[in-house]
Amino acid sequence: MGSVCFIVDAMVTGEMLPRHLKSIRESGVADHLLPILVTATHAQERLSAIEQRYHTHSLITPVRPLGARLNKAASASQAEWLIIALQKKPLPSDLWGALYPQLNTYSLDALIIGFTQPSLPERILRRLLVSALIFPPYIAVRRAWLERLGGFDPELDDSRAIDDFLQRLHAFPTRLKSYSGHLLSQAEEPATRTLPNAPDTVCTPRP
Repeated sequence: MGSVCFIVDAMVTGEMLPRHLKSIRESGVADHLLPILVTATHAQERLSAIEQRYHTHSLITPVRPLGARLNKAASASQAEWLIIALQKKPLPSDLWGALYPQLNTYSLDALIIGFTQPSLPERILRRLLVSALIFPPYIAVRRAWLERLGGFDPELDDSRAIDDFLQRLHAFPTRLKSYSGHLLSQAEEPATRTLPNAPDTVCTPRP
């Protein structure tokens, strides 16, 4: 239990992609225990350089909406937990070390990472005001729960795919918690920078 795989979309993170990867790699956990899948719509020269520098694996899906790209990455992973980037904003590397021990539990289906979970009235307001939609920087979700929810809508792109998934996440009886950067910082312990019961290989792309 507890194996982890990151999914970072190049279109979602844009020019901040290297900062996301740098933050993950500086969390103090060995690279082979933190596999990263980078999704994109077309091959780029920078992706080859990024693969070598940050030890990532690129999944290229031409002319596919964001929902389909994320679903492909999720199906390629064998990890129990998928940590998915939802916006351009990266998180400080020291927050990741505090997060990993929180995934060592059977009592959670998903974890909102990076900001406080909005109240029901706030979610309704954001639903009515599309321009007010604010996504958390990351979400950690059990792969089994993602599959139970039907994954991301493969027909939706960009913010619509993320918003639709988050709405379904709240509509289902998801065992969900939120961790803001402040709470993560408080939880950090020098001795907890390890992954929960992580095997030697936690994310091997399927053939």
